[in-house]
Amino acid sequence: MTQQAPFDPMPLRAQFPALQLEVDGKTAVYLDGPGGTQVPQSVIDAMSGYLHHGGSNSGGPFFTSRYTDEITDAARLAMMDLYNARRPDEIVFGQNMTSLNFSISRALARTWQPGDEIIVTRLDHDANISPWLLAAEDRGVTVRWLDFDPADCTLRLETLPELLNEKTRLLAITYASNAVGSISDVRRAAELAHKAGALVLVDSVHFAPHGLIDVQAIDCDFLISSAYKYFGPHTGILYGKYELLDGLMAYKVRPAPSKPAGKWETGTQSFESLAGVTAVVNYLATLGGEAGSRRERLVQAMARTKTYEMSLSLRFLRGAAQVPGLHVYGITDVERLDERTPTFAVSLDGFSPEAVAERLGELGIFVWHGHYYAVAVMDRLGLLDKGGLVRIGFNHYNTADEVDQVLAALASLR
Repeated sequence: MTQQAPFDPMPLRAQFPALQLEVDGKTAVYLDGPGGTQVPQSVIDAMSGYLHHGGSNSGGPFFTSRYTDEITDAARLAMMDLYNARRPDEIVFGQNMTSLNFSISRALARTWQPGDEIIVTRLDHDANISPWLLAAEDRGVTVRWLDFDPADCTLRLETLPELLNEKTRLLAITYASNAVGSISDVRRAAELAHKAGALVLVDSVHFAPHGLIDVQAIDCDFLISSAYKYFGPHTGILYGKYELLDGLMAYKVRPAPSKPAGKWETGTQSFESLAGVTAVVNYLATLGGEAGSRRERLVQAMARTKTYEMSLSLRFLRGAAQVPGLHVYGITDVERLDERTPTFAVSLDGFSPEAVAERLGELGIFVWHGHYYAVAVMDRLGLLDKGGLVRIGFNHYNTADEVDQVLAALASLR
């Protein structure tokens, strides 16, 4: 295999129009990626190209409808490659991850009986907690909680066997925390859950921009992500094992497609967004070079970007240790960078999270503050009623200089 050059974000940044934005004469610093990333021109062109071409609803016997079907089919194939699904009809599109999760939870809950049990984690975004809490309440099902260690904000996976039993029907687990960046061993979790006869749903929304997804290797039953978290449009994408999507009852209008993928897609999809989904998967594949299949290039791409993002994490953690009063939550051991994404939840002595975010925003540095819907995380850390934390997130289009800029800005507040 040809040795690739070290990852350089500068040529890529030119492909992102939004990254050229200036605030008071200085280039804006986008560190709000965990809440949504910017998109390359190729994605913009694909979405506007669909609208310019002229489309129609799907399933018609005429040119524009067939064009829409082609766009949809291409998007399924693209996401099949990104997830490494077995077949394109294991891919379901929806408004967003939250909507898809409510849909699948409602369907799964029909198979539960009073006295059954499910497991959710305290490390998850609420979109992978509340749908299950509501479904459990409706069906008289017991909810058990998998905790995390507040010291490094990693799941206490060693306690999972204590929660599993013959009554367990589902484990809903995050691949990576959108709040503190911790990566979960979902493959091990799925293995343990399956031994107990439970299904496994993985929320990969935060993990997807930062690591390689392989649903076959994980052996999860369902997995969901949102394309706008990895440089694409606002569309949610669900993977489900074919036999489960085929066998479960979907809540839908009459009539509706009976095939597994189509039967889960309620109403008319955002076809221009599906064009953007294909474009962003193709963009990611370009980061892995020109040789090999799209999946092979995606494997190379995610390896390259992960290595680069780990260098940003290392730079940030070393610099953060030099800022008086700055506290980083989660994994801070630089020998464990492969166990976290480049997303950092921080606090600064003497300043509320809101005050820090506002000051950074005035400097053209965009970060989030609060709980970012990781309600259980903030509650477990005792910070939910104290304004939460400041979230600083890096992606492969961020630079070492931007790391230094946010560190200098934080230091200047002190």
